Amino acid sequence: MNNSVTNTVRLLGAGLRALLVLTLVTGVIYPLVVTGIAQGLFHDKANGSEIKADGKVVGSSLIGQQYDLPLKKGQDTPDPDLKWFQGRPANGLGANSVNTQYKLILSGATNLSADSGAVKGRCPDKPADKTLCAQVLAAKAAVVMDNSVPGYAVRPSDVPADAVTSSGSGLDPAISPQYAELQVHRVAAKNGLSVAQVEKLVKEHTQGRTLGFIGEPQVNVLELNIALKDLVAKK
Repeated sequence: MNNSVTNTVRLLGAGLRALLVLTLVTGVIYPLVVTGIAQGLFHDKANGSEIKADGKVVGSSLIGQQYDLPLKKGQDTPDPDLKWFQGRPANGLGANSVNTQYKLILSGATNLSADSGAVKGRCPDKPADKTLCAQVLAAKAAVVMDNSVPGYAVRPSDVPADAVTSSGSGLDPAISPQYAELQVHRVAAKNGLSVAQVEKLVKEHTQGRTLGFIGEPQVNVLELNIALKDLVAKK
């Protein structure tokens, strides 16, 4: 009987010591080491890849923002503020929250398949509502209309895929150089700048493939719009 009690106490003591040691190692030492390495070697990324303008944080390079006009009475969705470069559509976020301004970190896609609304592999002229085809055709028409300015007409064939489709997360912060260049004439006209000035901004903010071969070239919309704001202020 005494041996049984002694063994039980010994096992409980060993288990308690193991719990304390593992708690210290995995709950205190390991997080501190990882945090220290992250802060020392990857300080910017560890703190959310923050982007600052005028001395304050205005966003993250990893999360897109929308550039819209104030919501008007009777509107369900605001109109885009066309003096700014526009990012990718954010379809899908509305299904998860009333948030459409990225004030919360929400990730969500439409979950519509590639053939949603398609007939024989192609989108008909009048696809059914709430299908991917309907969203793409409406977005393409808006891109053509918004970016066609006097002396520069956008054709439907000029519109790249990322201008009319949302990313899987709905939070994509970047657009293709092709979509950025398509917006140059409109942004220049709305801000009283020359096309050459705005084209130069786009080129300066075009990032190449990671390590030269991973991914595609892209333009971070927030960083580009901050540079645009600074350029307009210098007029």
